[in-house]
This record gives sequence, structure tokens and C-alpha cells, in this order.
Amino acid sequence: MIDVRALRDDPETARASQKARGADPELVDRIIEADAARREALQTFESLRATQKEVSRSVGKASPEERPAVLAQARELAEEVKAADSRAGELDAEADRLARSLPNIVAPGVPVGGEDDFVVLRHEGPERRDFAAEGFTPLDHLALGEGLGAIDVKRGAKVSGSRFYYLTGIGARFELALLTMALDQAVAAGFTPMITPTLVTPEVMGGTGFLNEHSDEIYYLPADDLYLTGTSEVALAGYHMGEILDLSAGPRHYLGWSTCYRREAGAAGKDTRGIIRVHQFNKVEMFSYCRPEDAEDEHRRFLAWEEEMLAKVELPYRVIHTAAGDLGTSAARKFDCEAWLPTQERYMEVTSTSNCTTFQARRLGIRERREDGQMHPVATLNGTLATTRWIVALLENHQQADGSVRVPEAMRPYLGGLDVMEPPR
Repeated sequence: MIDVRALRDDPETARASQKARGADPELVDRIIEADAARREALQTFESLRATQKEVSRSVGKASPEERPAVLAQARELAEEVKAADSRAGELDAEADRLARSLPNIVAPGVPVGGEDDFVVLRHEGPERRDFAAEGFTPLDHLALGEGLGAIDVKRGAKVSGSRFYYLTGIGARFELALLTMALDQAVAAGFTPMITPTLVTPEVMGGTGFLNEHSDEIYYLPADDLYLTGTSEVALAGYHMGEILDLSAGPRHYLGWSTCYRREAGAAGKDTRGIIRVHQFNKVEMFSYCRPEDAEDEHRRFLAWEEEMLAKVELPYRVIHTAAGDLGTSAARKFDCEAWLPTQERYMEVTSTSNCTTFQARRLGIRERREDGQMHPVATLNGTLATTRWIVALLENHQQADGSVRVPEAMRPYLGGLDVMEPPR
């Protein structure tokens, strides 16, 4: 949630942010108007209540002749105070609702536009392979996975419906190796590993900024009033909800390992083959609580940790600066790493890291008491370190002509020294 006082002082920055996102800039003015009405109503209530208290105190001092009139006035004021309190409550709720509907303010330098308006910052990793020069046509990840006995989407669909799957045999081992390697890297960098809840309350899901116009993509359990999380970011953001942190020694780093669930309601017909866009997957997610003035540097560190993992799995990839209209509600800036998919001749997102500034912390009531004794909201950041989707790029980029797949050297210790995954004979 945005600091409404800052919004009143500088509405133009928020309007520009809304325009950059392709959202309604007039929402900013409605928030300011609602806040003014709320403050006016609260002032009216407090003024009436002060008058009521004064009149009530005068009842005992009134003469017998004056007392009926004073009592009548007190009763009338009591009704007015009750009505004013109710009105102030209604306007406060409306002002809060509007303020919570405003996305985070886009950071300076973020590209303007939508999904296709990102800026490519650089290309990294090994050269993209020329399979024609190697003398064979590459198979896609599903054909490779089925050949290896690693992926079974047919039985996944039989058991759970479309976009579900089984990782079997070497496929299950391969995912665990990948995620464990990510966990070890994060622990070496000072992160605290956590197995997080995958069901959260509306307060936590809404506090992280996910209950917005895309809330239909989230699984909801109405009987329990709980949401299934699409990323452990949600549970990690809620971990310190309502708390006062001590960040004098630096950021707090957590690494969440969880199963994630996404309805993908708005993605019909897109990436439906194989395991690119599925309803359930596993992910290892970095999360940081830090001081707002440290957030930009922290964001660069998160990107560097993601690229360290991509270097270990030897994938060609590019780094993009995501455009404002493709940012999530809570993000002020986002960098994605996209791995090359040979069979589709395109790049596919494999990591994402977002600087959420103080947006989530304000909504969740997470603050820090500074050395001067003053309370300040903290900043939060998140970043993917490995996820099931990486298997897609790993299989396709490291395949060999006979249907086997080379295991990146850094992953081999996590697979008992295995250097090549071969189809079962």
C-alpha cells in the first residue's frame, strides 16, 4: 500500500506510474479525495464528541430548571456522535479500499508499456547450439522427458486433469537435484532455508498484493477461507506480519521451498504442451526484508544470485528489464532471466526478481525501529532461484542425438555422479 501522505504531497509521480502501467491515473485523485473526506469526517466526529463530553459534564452543574434541556441536548449530541462515528468508519473503509487498489509506484527508469515492451539488458551463458550443424533435429522437452521415463503428462491428466503431470524416475531425481543445488547456494550466501505453508489467509494473500484483477488465477478454498499460494513469496512476506524487525545488522534473507499452485485462468492455449505452464510445480524462492535505502542494491544482488545458478546449469539466457505494464501489483521494478528454447526458437522466463519497496510491508504492518527510536516500514524483495520449469530448458539445451541428455557438471554431485541421462533400455 502506498503512503497516502506522500501521495498528497506528490500526486504527479503516482499518476505517471499509473500511465506507465497502462492503468487509470484518475485513481490517484479518487484516493486523495477519499482521504480528504475521511479526515474531514474524523475531524467532525472528534469535534462532536468533545462537545458531547463538555455537555455531559455540565449536567451535574445545571440547575433543576436547566437540567431537562441539558439532558435533551446530551441525548441529541449522543445520536449525532454515533452517526458521525458510523460515517467516519464508512469513509475510512472506502479510503482504505481505494488506497489498496493502487499498485506500487513504478521505479525510475522502468520501461513504459506492456508485456512486449521489455528492454533486453544483455545475453549471457554459452552460445546457442546449432543442431543442424550437429546433424540432428532437436526434440522438445516432452518428447525427451517421455523418452527418458522422466515426465508422464498422460497419467497426470488422467488423475488430475489437464496441465498436471508426474515426474518419474530420473525426472523426480533431476528436479530434487536442481532445487537442492539452489538451496545449497542460498545457504552458502547466508539465507535461512524454510519449508513454507502453501495455504494462507486472505489477510496475507491480500497483503502481498495478489488479490487484484488477477485473483481468478489463484486457487481458493471457500470452506476454509484460505488460498493456495502460487509462490512461497506470499508465506515469506507474511512470516513477520505485524512485527517490528531489527535490521541494524543488515537484511534478513529467507529461502522458501514449496509446492506452488496456479490456475492460469488467463493463459488458455498458451504453452499447454508439456510442463511449461502447469497448475502445480515446485520452486525455491529467495526473499529479503531490508531497509528501503538498501533495496536497489539488494535487488542487484538477487539478480546476481539467479545468474550464478544459471551459469551452473550452463544455459544460454538473456536478462530483461520488465516493462511497467507487465509488473505485478506489488513490484516497483522487475528483472527476468529467460532461457533459450531451441525447439521453439524463443526465450522462456526461468527467473524473476522484484523489488517491492515498502508496498507489502505497509499492508502487512512490518516495520523497523531505527536507532533514533522512530518506526519505519521495511522493504521486501523476492527472486526465483530454481523451479520445475527449468527442466524444460535443461532437457532441450543439453540433449544429444540419441535422445540422451547431458547433466551439467555442477549438478552431477547431486545425482550421484551421473553425467548423462539415458533412455531406459
